[in-house]
Amino acid sequence: METVNELRCLLKEYRQSGIAEEVDYDKFYLYSLITHSTAIEGSTVTEIENQLLFDEGISAKGRNIQEQLMNLDLKNAYMKSLSLAQSHAPFSPDMLKSLSAAVMKNTGSQYSTLQGAFDSSAGDFRLVNVTEGVGGRSYMNYLKIPSRLEEFCAHVNERRSALLDNPDVVEAYLLSFDAHYMLVTIHPWVDGNGRMARLVMNQIQFEFGLVPVKVLQEDKAEYIKALVDSREQDSVQPFRDVMLDEHIRNLKNELETHRRSLE
Repeated sequence: METVNELRCLLKEYRQSGIAEEVDYDKFYLYSLITHSTAIEGSTVTEIENQLLFDEGISAKGRNIQEQLMNLDLKNAYMKSLSLAQSHAPFSPDMLKSLSAAVMKNTGSQYSTLQGAFDSSAGDFRLVNVTEGVGGRSYMNYLKIPSRLEEFCAHVNERRSALLDNPDVVEAYLLSFDAHYMLVTIHPWVDGNGRMARLVMNQIQFEFGLVPVKVLQEDKAEYIKALVDSREQDSVQPFRDVMLDEHIRNLKNELETHRRSLE
């Protein structure tokens, strides 16, 4: 309860500060979301380099082309996601597949398996089983993915509908965190699951006019541990707690930076 009250107070202060009214605030905040999301996956492209890449088409010297394509793809996926959020489009497996196709457009691959062929650049769901790294726990059997995604979308849409009728900032954040955790747990794709989970989390936040949650690269270990803890405990609470703390820290830092700039 204390954390929730602190979040409500910080969001009120954030709105009153005028940060969101600054020139190009939405654009640069989005670029920051993208940069940190790809950094968690190993990208070394900086926010300034992404700004030049996205706005001027200028590639960063010395950066791997795959890293830059990863960032360009995620930017295009976010633009698609923003449009879906603004139109209050319901979640569906086909919608998730189309977003994944955007995320993996230039870095995905085709796979041939005993179960059939699939293409991650087209957003296809995996037809193989995967684990959490070498020697890690196995994710859900690929045969269960279609039905679990139907359940996932129904769950998210039911809670979205309730929030559209009766908005609540904290409940909207909790829905976005739960959707992130559930999608990673299902792990529908052979690659790009982390980027997709963070994109879906942010899409729900955009839909309800929230300040989007940014998972910073330097907090990657804590973020991953929270996902593991939630999975091992079969409870979303550890992940919720860490994401709330992350967002509160980020809001405080942005408010402090804003105050210093005014001084």
